[in-house]
Amino acid sequence: MGEFREHLNLEVNPVSSDRFEILAITAGKANGWEFPAEVLRESLALWEGVNCFVDHSLSARSVRDIAGVLRETRWDEEARGVRAELTAFGPSAGVLTEIGRQVLETSAEPAVRVGFSADILFEGQAGKVAKILKIYSVDLVYNPARGGIFLRALNQLGIEPLQIGGEKMESNQKEDRAELEAQPAAAQELQKQLSEMREIRSEMSACLLESALANTRLPLGMQQRIRSQFQDRTFAPAELKAALREAHSLLGEVEGAKSVRGPARIEGMIEPGERLQAAVDDMLGAPREKQMGSASVPRLSGIRELYLSTTGDYDLHGGYFPERAQLANTLDFSGLVKNSLNKLVANTWEELGKAGYDWWKDVTVQEHFNSLQEITGTLIGTVGDLPSIAEGAAYTELQVGDSPETANFVKYGGYIPLTLELIDRDETRKLRSYARELASAGMRKISKLVAEIFTVNGGTGPFLADGSFLFNNSAVNTEGGHGNLDTLALNHANWDLVSSKVYNQPMLVKNAAGFYGVGPRMAVNPKFILVGRSQQKAAMEICTASLVRESDYVYDNVLKGSAVPLVVPEWTDANDWAAVCDPRVAPAIFVGERFGLAPEIFIAGDELSPAVFSNDEHRLKVRHYLAVWVNDFRPLFKCNVA
Repeated sequence: MGEFREHLNLEVNPVSSDRFEILAITAGKANGWEFPAEVLRESLALWEGVNCFVDHSLSARSVRDIAGVLRETRWDEEARGVRAELTAFGPSAGVLTEIGRQVLETSAEPAVRVGFSADILFEGQAGKVAKILKIYSVDLVYNPARGGIFLRALNQLGIEPLQIGGEKMESNQKEDRAELEAQPAAAQELQKQLSEMREIRSEMSACLLESALANTRLPLGMQQRIRSQFQDRTFAPAELKAALREAHSLLGEVEGAKSVRGPARIEGMIEPGERLQAAVDDMLGAPREKQMGSASVPRLSGIRELYLSTTGDYDLHGGYFPERAQLANTLDFSGLVKNSLNKLVANTWEELGKAGYDWWKDVTVQEHFNSLQEITGTLIGTVGDLPSIAEGAAYTELQVGDSPETANFVKYGGYIPLTLELIDRDETRKLRSYARELASAGMRKISKLVAEIFTVNGGTGPFLADGSFLFNNSAVNTEGGHGNLDTLALNHANWDLVSSKVYNQPMLVKNAAGFYGVGPRMAVNPKFILVGRSQQKAAMEICTASLVRESDYVYDNVLKGSAVPLVVPEWTDANDWAAVCDPRVAPAIFVGERFGLAPEIFIAGDELSPAVFSNDEHRLKVRHYLAVWVNDFRPLFKCNVA
């Protein structure tokens, strides 16, 4: 289905000396298009208040050409058409009234060469009009293409009222001359007056052009370009003024580039779409793009103004109406909102991190993956010692093994229903909170997944590939023995004891009988103490206090700076704590992401999606792909205190 624009001829009945009754359009076929009655009836409201001009114009309209306005539009069931009253109005009202009087009062031969032509825009397919979109104007013209004559003249000639007209067709000069000679004196006089009016307009346009160019400071080259654009034709003053303004703006940018530096120069290169996106960012409280930091953009009052201006859906039907949209942009309404919400998610994610909710970043390795395949986190075995080789002797096989741990991505998400009710209530604050909640939910999700590594299965952690739980107190020289679980309370002495146990953990040589616990010591002290909120003070005293206060004496805290305390928000036990090595030296816990650590928001449809029609809502989908797993038990130690 496409959009088409046609000039349609009208029929007129006199009402008074300055008012005419017009049968604007009736059902029927013309110019290869079928206009159904129901389509015309639906367009009734579009005809109300339409202006009438003298002559068609392909350029901008002139105020001098206004001749009248249509009022009292109504449906004529008998004629199966739209009927309205045309009231003379404006600078050319006298021309309209005089022509109407002469045409309708001529008794000898009616002046059938003057009539009305409607300029309309409609949608259609396969030769049938589906919807009339806009009525641009109803114009008084000479020699309308097909019919377009006054109703009384048609009746006197015995001609039935014409239903609709078609495109304007040019007659050759010989035919026009013959028809003109056959017209009565009144019609010839009218033609003469119209010709004089055209000449006057042409002369006025020429004078206006030369006067405007004489008073401008544009270079001669630019002046000549504008002169060639407007000379030898009529035009509206507004059209010339717009061309001069554009030329001055272009000259200013060229000249300004020679001396101006910094933001002012960048400002001139900003696209309208970038300005609109910046305005949406400001409305939702999201940070602007870097290049838009100092740009001046219009202020939006709320989500309702944005929706109506970008979709033209003033009746909240749920759809896109480009002819009524005030803000044209390559991105639709949902896309603009989605971009700002993603920025707000990123901004909130950063703020939550500053508040300490990203504790898990300190104890994990974050890794990006290019597919959603199952993840195999392989811990390569170590070689405890390189044996010597005699001259000419063969190399012996080194014992190298691994301990494979696997993980799968899990998809988290949902969609945000941006309903038409929310838009109409202008709940911008609620929409802004959506993004902040999503950022918080994403951050808390990762925090929970990492925290559960220490708390699942009664505090013994997940089941590993070696056949044992992550935390157990079995000897490391036995199969599945990790030696990283105890019941020690958190204090200075026990922290030092746990640190030594982690330091002495044997590295993997081969995951097989005879090789358990025979590797060299890991020789890495834990860097972080993980505690619940109830033990934050105790952990800080161990790691940051200058003195240790016992019941009967005080001494220097030699463990000051030996670790960094981290509070795990999800831990509720008042006594349990854990030790973790620096993941840059001895990685243990991994967080895998597919499309980013933060949840992402993207469009699930547009203004024409089924959800808009069936649910009155624009859907913004939220998605988060995560995989959390343990790769090695050695850098971790847990104390489950009774």
